[in-house]
Parts: sequence; structure tokens; C-alpha cells
Amino acid sequence: MQSLDKKHIIGKLPVSEKVAYGLGDFASSMFWKLFSMYMLFFYTDVFGISAAAVGTMFLVTRIWDAANDPIMGVISDRTTTRWGKFRPYLLWVAVPFGLIGVLTFTTPELNESGKLVYAYVTYTLMMMVYTAINVPYGSLMGVMSNDGDQRTSLASWRFIGAFSGGLFVTATANSLIEYFSKGSSEADGFHVTITIYAIVAVVLFILVFLGTRERVIPEQEKSGTLKDDVKDLWKNKPWFIMLGANISTLIFISMRDGSILFYFKYVVGDQVVNVFGNTYEWSSANLSSAYMSIWLATNIVGVVLAKPLSSRFGKKNTFILSALTSAIFSFIFFFVDSNQIFTIYGLNILLGISSGIVLPLGWSMYADIADYSEWKTGRRATGLVFSSGSMSQKFGWTIGGALSGWMLSAFGFEPNVEQTETAILGIRLMISVIAGLGALMAFLFIRSYKLDESTMSKVKQDLVEEKEKDFVAA
Repeated sequence: MQSLDKKHIIGKLPVSEKVAYGLGDFASSMFWKLFSMYMLFFYTDVFGISAAAVGTMFLVTRIWDAANDPIMGVISDRTTTRWGKFRPYLLWVAVPFGLIGVLTFTTPELNESGKLVYAYVTYTLMMMVYTAINVPYGSLMGVMSNDGDQRTSLASWRFIGAFSGGLFVTATANSLIEYFSKGSSEADGFHVTITIYAIVAVVLFILVFLGTRERVIPEQEKSGTLKDDVKDLWKNKPWFIMLGANISTLIFISMRDGSILFYFKYVVGDQVVNVFGNTYEWSSANLSSAYMSIWLATNIVGVVLAKPLSSRFGKKNTFILSALTSAIFSFIFFFVDSNQIFTIYGLNILLGISSGIVLPLGWSMYADIADYSEWKTGRRATGLVFSSGSMSQKFGWTIGGALSGWMLSAFGFEPNVEQTETAILGIRLMISVIAGLGALMAFLFIRSYKLDESTMSKVKQDLVEEKEKDFVAA
């Protein structure tokens, strides 16, 4: 029999366990950054697939991938091992994740049709193993602690890991690819570089497995069927609100990410910058690289601020303020002239911090939603609830990416030529006003969210009392 202390009263988690948890998103985000920044270039310029075919493949595979997340959530919810429900997947899927990651960036000698089939198969498998390890990883936070502050802290460590992993790739990928391409080919450079990242990812996932524990254990007799879980979720209004808010947030982020290179290449261009009396010539490529690195670095600052701000003002109020300021700063960005480099970078810092605050809050609030669902129904479906968070990320990423392409086309964009005034206007709108509308939508969604701190305090107290009754009865 488990003791009541172990089962119900969960104190402050050790920093070492929080760090171990954050390593998981460092591993995942290395590959996520490769998908978002390098994959299109790899398929077109290295593997030799047409851009149109790659775009269609991304749309098809990502829609399937997003739909795949709830399936993995259901599977992990129904997993029972001596290690828990979610931790085992970090051990079981780590090596397949690394192997398929390497295969995805491998270039076998095939004809054009064969290459496309190979890309479809390996990219689909890559997205599936990504889901198979990331849905349980995200769900793990909900069972490591039942304390709201600890969950927010875990979410903050998670996103510190995520942005650190992304920065690690942006800082090293080009240099590694170039180094391993010498005396060989760019394809070989990619292959060796991805192999290095894959080995790092496998090791980090195993360290997460070894360094974390599952403590919130739902009563087996209260577990329902899949039909019950889906029915509960369908009636869970806070879940719908968070789904809409997270999709909107990811549309905002993906629109900005997808617009940066276009904005600096075609709107800002090369610049001569005066810093403290010294003149520096910066190419548009250098400016965009610095802009993206600052964007990620300031996201980390926002993630760190999420915990103290939400502890002081509440998760909902902090989310509202962050989403609203992100929208306002984005709208202001439209009116900045392309020569005002310091203003461009200054707003980027503010946008990075404000949007970074939102990210860990969403995951922490999904843990609250899982508690709320158990409180309302007597059943807990942590994996299914958290899988919707991953699903919303991918839907937002897919919608934002598709919108970027459609809008560039609608405004008459033509690659590698001087752009028309209409195309320039479109690019400026994409990185500012249109992206800002995504943040504004997130603000409007979260205003209707009802699970504030006082509500969740009652929910958690009732759950603890119910478990105490069950414990005494046992």
C-alpha cells in the first residue's frame, strides 16, 4: 500500500529534477528547429525535390501528425508500468527517434519519384516518433506534481530547454554542415551533423527518464473508456478555450518566424549601422540571423519571468497581459521604417519577452484542466488533455505556415527579384499586423477562461480530500 504522503501530498520538486525535465525539450527542439528552418532548404537544394512538391508534403504530413497526437495521448493514458504511464516512452522511443532523424536527412540515390516517396515515408515516420515521445513527455509534467506553482516552474524549465536547444542548433548547424562538407558534399555534411544531434537527443531523453518521477497517480477503478474520456473532453469548456488560445499563439509565432527572412532580405536589405560613432556594414543575412537569435534569447527571458509573474498576478491575468502586449507591439512594428534598425531590434526584444511569457503558462494551465476534468467527472485523462496542447501547436504551426505562403502569393511576391510596393506592403503586414492578429485572438480567447487561482485551489483541495477518503477506506 502506498503512503498518503507519497500519493497525495507533493512538496517542492528538487531543482535537479526540473533541470532533468527541461532536457527533454532541449532534445526535441533541436529537431523542431531543424524542421522549421532547414528542412525546406535540405529537400530542395540538397536532396533535389521541387519546392511545390515539398510544400504539398508538409501540408499532408503535418495534418496527419496533428491528428496523431490525441491517439498517442489515449495510448499513454492507458499505459501501466512500474515506471509509470509516461516516463517509459522516453526510454522506449529515444533510439528510434535518433535513427529516424538521421534517415530523414539522408540522401539515397533515387529518381525524382523515388526521392519524393522516400521523403514522404521518412518525414511521416519522423513526425510520428516525435509525437510518440513528445506527447508522453508533455503529459509527464501533469503527474510529476499536483501543485500549480511547481507545474509552472516545470513548464518554465521546459521552455528554457526548448529555446536553448533551438539556439544550440542555430549557433552550430551551419558551421558543422560546412565543416563536414569539406572534401565531400553538402549531403554528407547534413548527414554527419544530424547524426551528432541525434546522438545528443537520445542521451538527453534517457537522462529525462532517469531524472524524473511520476507522483500523481489516478485511481485505477476510476479510469473510463476512450468514449468516456472523449465525452468528458468535449464537455470541458476550459479545454476548448485553451485550444483556441494556443492555436492563435502559434499562428502569431509561426507568422513572425516565417516572415523574418523575407522582411530583412526584401524590406530592410543591407544596412550601414552607426554604433557609438563607429560605422558597421551589415548584410541582410547577418541582420536577420541576429534578429532571430535575439528573438529566441528574449523568449527565454519571458519564460523565466512567467513563474514570478503568474505567482503574483495569476496565470490567466499574466496570459492576458502577455498576449495583449504582444499584439500591441506587433501593430506598432508596422509603422517602423526599415532604416530604424535600433527600433526594429528594440521591438523584437519586447515581443520576444512578451510572447515567451505565454508559452509555459499554456502547458501549466493544461495541467489545471486535467485536474478540473477529474474533479468534474471522477476520471483523469492527462495524456489526452496534454496531447491536445501538442496538437494545437502543430495546427497553429501548419495554419501559420500555410497563411505565410498564401499571403506572399496574394501580394504578388516573386523570389530573388526587386519586389513591387504591394509585395513589400504584404511582407510588412505579415510580420506585424497579421501576426499581431493571432496574439489578439489569443487574448480574446483567454478572457473567457474560468480556471483562476481561487477556482483551482478548491478543485485541488476537493481532489486531495477525495483521495484521502479513498485512502482511509482502503
